Amino acid sequence: MPDSRVPRRRRFLVCEPRHFAVHYAINPWMDPGRSVDVIRALDQWRALVDAYRAHGHTVETVAPVPGLPDMVFAANAAVVLEGRVLGSLFHAPERRAESLPYEAWFKQAGFEVHRPGSVCEGEGDLVPAGRWILAGTGFRTTPEAHREAQEFFGVPVIGLTLVDPYFYHLDTALFVLDDEGDGNVAYYPGAFSPGSREVLARLYPDAVIATREDALAFGLNAVSDGRHVFLSPGATALAGQVADRGYVPVPVDLSEFHKAGGGIKCCTQEIRENRS
Repeated sequence: MPDSRVPRRRRFLVCEPRHFAVHYAINPWMDPGRSVDVIRALDQWRALVDAYRAHGHTVETVAPVPGLPDMVFAANAAVVLEGRVLGSLFHAPERRAESLPYEAWFKQAGFEVHRPGSVCEGEGDLVPAGRWILAGTGFRTTPEAHREAQEFFGVPVIGLTLVDPYFYHLDTALFVLDDEGDGNVAYYPGAFSPGSREVLARLYPDAVIATREDALAFGLNAVSDGRHVFLSPGATALAGQVADRGYVPVPVDLSEFHKAGGGIKCCTQEIRENRS
């Protein structure tokens, strides 16, 4: 069955965790009194980059900026769809300065960047999923930003309400397994409001349903290329489920970043350009 899944080469943007630390608390995972092993974080991050490249993906880097410890979480900086870039406006004042170096990188790379007028945390809450964008709200990105994204991209945006503070971004509670056509996803139902659970059940009747244990292991903060699924090694049941569906799990340990509430997807911005 795995041979039936076809990977699509991706272009990723990442940021080295040279200045990674937990200096403040803006989600339940963060404790400034808990030490961070920067060397271990660097090793884990490099292993992720190596895994992407080993599977044929292009990885580019934006230079880290001193004083921005969460800049490693590149996914929060923007959404790139069909070569158009919607930047970020972070909810927490501590993170707002991260938008500028990412905006500069995209402009240097030849992209035009639209600055959102409402709180919008990039792919953390705006998840392109084939013909539409799944959009989280409840803790960070606002419904106003959902409307702004729809107007900017011209793509239907489907709002989903998050209710569990441990899953404060949509990409901690859901990831796209396959984005061709309607595609398919994996998600943890308990992270969503009742109405949003109904929406997901209607959109994705064959979705992979994750347990809370796997979600707390950052198993849903994952990246799929349509065949290979880069995910937390702690999400063992989820890995088994995606393997049963014909995908190939690629475990990558980013546990040091869990101390800041992030994982594989948080560290990965996908640059989606025009498809031929």
